[in-house]
Amino acid sequence: MHEHRFKKRTLFLWLYVVFALLPIYWMFNMSLRTNEEILSTFTLFPQHITFANYMTIFTDESWYSGYINSLIYVGMNTLISVSVALPAAYAFSRYSFLGDKHVFFWLLTNRMTPPAVFLLPFFQLYTTVGLMDTHLAVALAHLLFNVPLAVWILEGFMSGIPREIDETAYIDGYSFPRFFVRIFLPLIKAGVGVTAFFCFMFSWVELLLARTLTSVNAKPIVATMTRTVSASGMDWATLAAAGVLTIVPGAIVIWFVRHYIAKGFAMGRV
Repeated sequence: MHEHRFKKRTLFLWLYVVFALLPIYWMFNMSLRTNEEILSTFTLFPQHITFANYMTIFTDESWYSGYINSLIYVGMNTLISVSVALPAAYAFSRYSFLGDKHVFFWLLTNRMTPPAVFLLPFFQLYTTVGLMDTHLAVALAHLLFNVPLAVWILEGFMSGIPREIDETAYIDGYSFPRFFVRIFLPLIKAGVGVTAFFCFMFSWVELLLARTLTSVNAKPIVATMTRTVSASGMDWATLAAAGVLTIVPGAIVIWFVRHYIAKGFAMGRV
């Protein structure tokens, strides 16, 4: 009986994996074909494999500069988000103060708000202070959504660390910065990894703010991908190649933090 259930679960899992990976495979399949072949035939494998679409992305400045721009502001946002969220999460996990639960809930409401609500204020503010079309503009705008998420995840990991560790470190003569960096951070490295992953992924795939707050110098890859329509129609092959390349950074990040993500799920904070 148990063996029969195990086989059914295994079959269901394999079907789910195939269903989940099918769009990715089809995008990769399209990236190795020409537009003419994509529009004329329906095949599971390319009839004539070509890497011209990838060469277009690596040689056309509008494509590879967008890729680099995305990596720059996403890296900046992830670093700032984690750096800001660490002390805030520590305060929520270790201290009780007037309105702490209300402030914590207010942070989460920012994460729940649609990005379009903040679009006009950000546009007017950045135009006034001269931050429009810069990497910093997008990185700071994404903080509004990533910092609440980072605080929420890190607070859960920090609350699982006994407070006696803090007290023992102070008795041993550790200053707070030294204690936090030398003792506390290594204990929550799983939480930091999970937090960095989610901050990276949100900033990487966000389109509305990134497209509106940039135009030329800091235009991201996601904005370039929405402008592939020309007089000859949609450039499906190049768009598919760009889609494959946008998966690569996320896959690399997942590979490095995969153990931390599993621990985050086990602790119920992801």
